Amino acid sequence: QVQLVESGGGLVQAGGSLRLSCATSGSIGSINFMGWYRQAPGKQRDLVAHITSLGSISYADSVKGRFTISRDNAKNTVDLQMNSLKPEDTAVYYCRVYTLRYDYWGQGTQVTVSS
Repeated sequence: QVQLVESGGGLVQAGGSLRLSCATSGSIGSINFMGWYRQAPGKQRDLVAHITSLGSISYADSVKGRFTISRDNAKNTVDLQMNSLKPEDTAVYYCRVYTLRYDYWGQGTQVTVSS
């Protein structure tokens, strides 16, 4: 049974920083995509960033230059460093690990940015 557990969310003032971490348990292999998504109230869940096992990275335009995704292939973890946070970054952030064979999501962690 694979589980993804996010941590690091919280309340921060605009301009501040947070670091989200996602730990995985169970067998997921080493070749996969790992990503962070977010969902604000009343909105759809959107991609924030993802990273392949070879280190290829993609960011949503809204977070480019402010967020940095990284992964540890040995530990099967993925982090999201969020700097210069804005109120519009407020959302529940979800970790995702997926390939063509499987697709796992974490339970989400709340990030709230006050103005």
